[in-house]
Amino acid sequence: MNTRRFLFIATFTLAVSLLAQSVDTKPVRTFKGHISGVKSVSFSPDGRYLATGSQDKTAKLWEVATGREVRTFKGHKEWLNSVAFSPDGSFLATGSNDKKTKLWEVATGREIRTFQGYTNEIKSVSFSADGRYLATGSSGKTAKLWEVTTGKGIRTFQGHDRVVRSVAFPADGRYLATGSDDKTAKLWEVSTGKEIRTFKGHDRTVGSVSFCPDGSLLATVSDDKTAKLWEVATGREVRTFQGHNGSVWSGAISPDGRYLATGSYDKTAKLWEVSTGGKVRTFVGHDKWINSVTFSPDGSLLATGSDDNTVKLWAIPK
Repeated sequence: MNTRRFLFIATFTLAVSLLAQSVDTKPVRTFKGHISGVKSVSFSPDGRYLATGSQDKTAKLWEVATGREVRTFKGHKEWLNSVAFSPDGSFLATGSNDKKTKLWEVATGREIRTFQGYTNEIKSVSFSADGRYLATGSSGKTAKLWEVTTGKGIRTFQGHDRVVRSVAFPADGRYLATGSDDKTAKLWEVSTGKEIRTFKGHDRTVGSVSFCPDGSLLATVSDDKTAKLWEVATGREVRTFQGHNGSVWSGAISPDGRYLATGSYDKTAKLWEVSTGGKVRTFVGHDKWINSVTFSPDGSLLATGSDDNTVKLWAIPK
């Protein structure tokens, strides 16, 4: 056999083999029950449950081990953009296009309160690690801080020029990160509302922000088809993750800080190595774009919520 032809065949065979290993088309489980797109997914702190928020105006609670639907939270008048568990798992917060943020008792499905004071669509909700505060991002170009026990508004973070799509706290709760349609992410001091710095580098909407476990790095994902990693203390861009063929609207860093997961309008989720930027795996199985990704508390599973009305669970390599 011609040497060049032999080398070509060998290289092609190896490439196909590696591609097959890197693409996962077999989810651990699929959750079906919503009648419209799933916009947000969140694991309970103990990993037993998964909460989902949908365009069908409801949130649902699922048993992770079986896929069983436990209950439905009804009360919003428009679709839900974001759901988040409180750190102790007792409460679920939901943010909706009906301009309302609601707090629910997980064990019963009872609505505890509606946070009053917003006249804009709620795009994101996030609890501080101590459970004392809830942050919300809105179409009104601002983020707000609320006291969970009273529902009282504490302060407003103003500085973005367009919709605030995402809000996230680091573990120590000192800061709040926000991502916006103005192509930037910002870091704020929670105690004062002061803007600390702006992260600039994306060409389009920043759809999601997430901190690494120790709070030293911030991940952002964008409509420009990329994800970026930033040094929180300096604002320096550490690296860019490229490989999706569509807008990237959701991202999450694993609990051990090893991986970054991204979900895209190309209908796939990808797993990246944080330390190198290398792509570890592509998860293929949804029929429409992926709106939300999140890791289980132990980092063994990734949940993806899609406009195909389903949520899928994927195993994460050890």
